[in-house]
Amino acid sequence: MRVILAQPRGFCAGVVRAIEIVDRALVKHGAPVYVRHEIVHNRHVVDTLRDKGARFVEELDEVPADAVTIFSAHGVARSVEREAQARQLHAIDATCPLVIKVHNQGRQYAASGRIVILIGHAGHPEVVGTMGQIPGRVILVQNEAEVAQLDLAADTPLAYVTQTTLSVDDTRGIIAALERRFHDLVGPDTRDICYATQNRQSAVRELATQVDVLLVIGAPNSSNSNRLREIGTESGVPSFLIADGSELDPAWVRDAAVVGITAGASAPEAMVEDVLAALRRLGPVEVSTMTGREETAQFRLPAELAGVTVA
Repeated sequence: MRVILAQPRGFCAGVVRAIEIVDRALVKHGAPVYVRHEIVHNRHVVDTLRDKGARFVEELDEVPADAVTIFSAHGVARSVEREAQARQLHAIDATCPLVIKVHNQGRQYAASGRIVILIGHAGHPEVVGTMGQIPGRVILVQNEAEVAQLDLAADTPLAYVTQTTLSVDDTRGIIAALERRFHDLVGPDTRDICYATQNRQSAVRELATQVDVLLVIGAPNSSNSNRLREIGTESGVPSFLIADGSELDPAWVRDAAVVGITAGASAPEAMVEDVLAALRRLGPVEVSTMTGREETAQFRLPAELAGVTVA
């Protein structure tokens, strides 16, 4: 069996930063530190950090007074920030800088008197946080059909921002539908959409032309991982989302000469190796990596953790 690994795949800079924040906070402050929501959407990452002393909660009322509390990479609403301050929690913000950029853009649009359209998925933690960061009216739009249903005049001053785990390709049709309906619409340059999401999706589209089956490594609640699987399916390739090698069904690859593997932005490379090990248990495997974009982005850590060393 030939296996081709997507390039790029796996951790993005925002995920690396968020995990490092938890690791360094544990070194500096000792266990436990509390993390509101999963730091990133990956069970293996969460379990590893939990073993080190991180405690994951959904709401701040689960956190003891004065405790170190970390906001996940997805970001939180202003109301959560105010609650942490009122309770005098030692809050550390692990929100991805690209998510913060969306928050800032949305606030600027709202301050100029525009209604903000947020393109994203209902209930996703990033969407919940973004809607809670932008003052004034924010309307969530998930698809082109919802654009058609907007009860707004054609000359309404509007602006749009997007969930970062959507790509240019994901949002292009929705933006075009908004532009057709509304005459006073502004939005960020498409280059502002998360580079990692776009890069991973572009790599999967190319990989799908070379393989018989696609395995996407990631969590079922990971938006970007699910989208990678969907792209494989849309490309006509049987595609499966799995967390690790234990979830591999041998029947999926029994008749495949070439298997493609990618990983969502919150999936560690160790899980790629775990899936490769599962494939090797089925027979000989020849592994290669496709030519792709090299990512060099690094995001600065919070100042209080910059000098902390993790063993």
